[in-house]
Amino acid sequence: MRIVVQKYGGSSLADVSRLRDVAELVVAKQAEGFGLVVVVSAMANTTDELIALAASVSSSPPQRELDMLVTAGERISMALLSMAIAKLGGDAISFTGSQSGIITEANHQGAQIIEVTPWRVREALEDGKIVIVAGYQGVSREREITTLGRGGSDTTAVAMAAALGAEVCEIFSDVDGVYDADPRVCPQAALIPRLDYLTMQAIAGAGARVLNAQAVEFARRAEIIIHAGQTGDRSGRVTKIGPPVPTKRPDTEPQPGIAAVVGTRHISEITFSGDRKHVQEQQQAVIDELTVLGARLLSVDVVVATSDSDLVNDRLFFHREDVAERSAAPINAIVAQAGGESRDVGLVTVVGSGLLPDVWHLARRVALANMVDGDHAAATSTTLSFSCSPAQTDELTQTLHAALLGAKQ
Repeated sequence: MRIVVQKYGGSSLADVSRLRDVAELVVAKQAEGFGLVVVVSAMANTTDELIALAASVSSSPPQRELDMLVTAGERISMALLSMAIAKLGGDAISFTGSQSGIITEANHQGAQIIEVTPWRVREALEDGKIVIVAGYQGVSREREITTLGRGGSDTTAVAMAAALGAEVCEIFSDVDGVYDADPRVCPQAALIPRLDYLTMQAIAGAGARVLNAQAVEFARRAEIIIHAGQTGDRSGRVTKIGPPVPTKRPDTEPQPGIAAVVGTRHISEITFSGDRKHVQEQQQAVIDELTVLGARLLSVDVVVATSDSDLVNDRLFFHREDVAERSAAPINAIVAQAGGESRDVGLVTVVGSGLLPDVWHLARRVALANMVDGDHAAATSTTLSFSCSPAQTDELTQTLHAALLGAKQ
């Protein structure tokens, strides 16, 4: 059986009309002869509304109960979509994350998938049913309901595709693929037709919202091809994510290796200073606590040595918007206890593969010319990142995109 896994985001299921449109797309896909598994997010804004409801009851709700509450959003979507498919004459069955065999760590609000045992899903596919799976959720070995963190439905879809040996995993949302910058910030941004796994991970890790970084890692390990596209778009405009494909770039193409410029607001930068061992211990303690609270760390590695090689300044970045307001005070206390300092920043990251020194120097010159503190720059093998004030984020994104990728347009 040729199996395809599809995932539909909350914007694609925002209301009953859009949900019915998705039902028609799903029925049509199965009619092409595929065994079809459909992973769904909660309807638009539902998760935020449930979190706000919890906050109105308690300023510090138990994490277990919060997971029990927010997973209702995906269960609503899966049941309604199954009903809509049945009305069209299709045969669908819905499963929660636990019923689908999504086994996770015991952590709440950000658990990692450790195993997928989709025997009920396989049985339903063999019976000719369309299987609707609630994304974003799983069950621990202690039989507790868990959630996978922001973007977790992507991870559910790719993990399920890997477990089933699916032909492709199609991730549908309100955009038609991955762009080399946010089109809302850079109107001249271009769709990227193909990306390798590592570059896509770097783009997601830098803060782009199109795909979840953990989902891409699952796809890389299992060699699952991902198509990221727009719900209902039949033009064929998608971004395909898979293994690297050797290409010959023309000599006239400037700055080879650059894939995208990602600007992200609502970032907290935490700085640690001291001897290297102590800084590493400080940082790990904060990372452990942030992970428990469901914070998403960005893939930025910053170590700035002082004149004494044993002394370093080290920084990490995480998305403040991933952490409920109720967690702000505990996070501030954790950082202070570890001897760190935090501030709100914007982060603009140039992503590519094999980034050359001249790209780094050009990007840094552009950043400095736009009043960005050069000491707050970081380089890894795939990223060049600059922190700035949140108000500067869009302007710096536009400027770097124009300088580094504008010639391609």
